[in-house]
Amino acid sequence: MNISVKIGNVVLANPVTVASGTFGHSEEMYQAKEVRCLGAIVPKTVTLHAQQGNPPRRMCEVAAGMINAIGIENPGIDAFIATKLPKLKKIGVPLIVSISAHSAEDFVLMAEKLNVADGVAAVELNLSCPNLQKKVLVAQDAEATAAVIRQVKAVTRYPLIAKLSPNVTSIVDIALAAESSGADALSMVNTFAAMAIDVKKRRSKIGNFTGGLSGPAIRPIAVRMVCETAARVKIPIIGMGGITCTNDALEFLIAGATMVAVGTYNFINPRAPLEILEGIRVYMKENKMTDIRELIGSIQR
Repeated sequence: MNISVKIGNVVLANPVTVASGTFGHSEEMYQAKEVRCLGAIVPKTVTLHAQQGNPPRRMCEVAAGMINAIGIENPGIDAFIATKLPKLKKIGVPLIVSISAHSAEDFVLMAEKLNVADGVAAVELNLSCPNLQKKVLVAQDAEATAAVIRQVKAVTRYPLIAKLSPNVTSIVDIALAAESSGADALSMVNTFAAMAIDVKKRRSKIGNFTGGLSGPAIRPIAVRMVCETAARVKIPIIGMGGITCTNDALEFLIAGATMVAVGTYNFINPRAPLEILEGIRVYMKENKMTDIRELIGSIQR
């Protein structure tokens, strides 16, 4: 049974990874040997300079999901390369490094720093974090998305993955812009802009006032977006959004995703990605499939 997938020129052993921000950014989540079974690991997003993140409260549970406004707390790219990356490389799993910036110039500078860092399989451009107090996200503008990808593509030696926002009128248009400007793959989707109110205090439950909604509540919308996009682009899609079990992951794969990323559910069951990987194998065996490509995009219309 062949379950390997390809992102750019990188071959990954299987189609299961974890969503950035849900699996830490150091060695704390990677002590178990079983983690080596994953197709890839995506550490927490890193920025050019260290960030403290948003004020508390940063997370709250809502119906069928959670809202977070962490604000990309991280030590900065130089500290990540010096102190985090060496430990991550020892795991033996391909690393997709997620980076975020406020300008194309900063994205380029971070990509250049990663060029001299060994152990990186691909770079994910987080163009869509809703928790950074920006009026318009890069991934909400097709021209801005294309411009950033084009500039980073010109300097990086790694495959580029564009992480897209669902908070747009047409995510397909943004995806097409990303593809035409050189993106090797897409991550879909990031969180949905949302808020929750404490009715007793009549205040937002989130210190940042609003945050990003993730979890099972967003899955049907994310699946629809992946399906619509997969029908229009030729590059691979890493599907994410509320995956909790094998059937959830299968929905994304059947819709056209090449890989799936488990996010919020890692907080509930850190073994979920491994269980989902095994479930995909079982499903393929039961359906007499010998290659993952028989499953990807197999939706009947």
